[in-house]
Amino acid sequence: MASVTESTRKEPVIPAANTVTSFTISKSSITENLQEAIPQVPINPCSDSPHPTTSEHADEDSLTRRLVILGTVLFPLLGLISAIFIASQYGMVRWLDIVMLVGGWYLTGMGITIGYHRMLTHRSFDTVPTVRGFWTAMGALAVEGSPIDWCMVHRKHHQFSDHEGDPHSPHLHDGGLLNQLKGFWHSHTGWLFNSNWSKAECEKYVPDLLDDKMLVAIDDHYVSWVTASLLIPAAIGGAAALLTPGFSFTSIAAGAGLGFLWGGLARVCVSHHITWSINSICHIFGSQDYKSSDDSRNNIFFGFVSHGEGWHNNHHAFPTSARHGLKWWQFDLSWVVIRTLEKMGLAWNVKLPSKKQLDSRLLD
Repeated sequence: MASVTESTRKEPVIPAANTVTSFTISKSSITENLQEAIPQVPINPCSDSPHPTTSEHADEDSLTRRLVILGTVLFPLLGLISAIFIASQYGMVRWLDIVMLVGGWYLTGMGITIGYHRMLTHRSFDTVPTVRGFWTAMGALAVEGSPIDWCMVHRKHHQFSDHEGDPHSPHLHDGGLLNQLKGFWHSHTGWLFNSNWSKAECEKYVPDLLDDKMLVAIDDHYVSWVTASLLIPAAIGGAAALLTPGFSFTSIAAGAGLGFLWGGLARVCVSHHITWSINSICHIFGSQDYKSSDDSRNNIFFGFVSHGEGWHNNHHAFPTSARHGLKWWQFDLSWVVIRTLEKMGLAWNVKLPSKKQLDSRLLD
């Protein structure tokens, strides 16, 4: 893994998108952090308020949308429970199912970490259209939201991280155990049911992405990507049963069902809760190595299982860095992939903090 040196790379200070002037906090370091969190893009503010009330927001608060979110949260969880139950009670699980679960989790998970997060939201590196399209598509298959919506919410998170306006901070509730639990629930899953998406906010936070025709095309057909995410493993599971000697309609149906459960719903459930744990657990539990304007933490467990996203304090201290695991032992699979792409000539403008920048933000 390449070292981070001042002579090889520097992380430029990227001016913040137009911030809300009425927003004040007690931590003086937030201004510096905001300058690096949001790429420099032209902004069309929709309102002087950080939380504009628009008809789009009203639509996003509709009962239909809340039911869709409820299904998105519950069905993958029920699928995982069902898959485990069927395997334990009837022994109906194949190596193929486990491969689809793990392999799909890695591919779609890195679609979020490499594609949605580092490539699109923070523009930590540039790449060729084919690679850009591949990782964006993998992110869409993770069923964590369309690319434009996901990036919009994440840029908003960085602008207000752990302060009023953050879509999913665990720290915006009053003290006491009950409110701490409410904060954890909100940051992990509850925030999904709130109004965080609107056309006006997309125009404010991600105008650069709205000009990307390929990205908009993937975003416009997001429902098709969700459908494919579940049907592809079902088709693979059914095809595998079809190739088995003595196959029958029942065995094909069972194979497709197992593929749907393990490679589809269970895989989506695992990806969901690992990603959501970065919002919740990694803002509560772990260590802080660098100064940041929030309570982000480096969590060893999630550093490894989330393809590098769990080194969350590192990320919030240096938001545009393509590498989150900044110490030699902080394994960051997403960075390994990005670095490999760079070595192959398929990635460039790869942003990393210099040694001087690292030293300037070290906590005593």
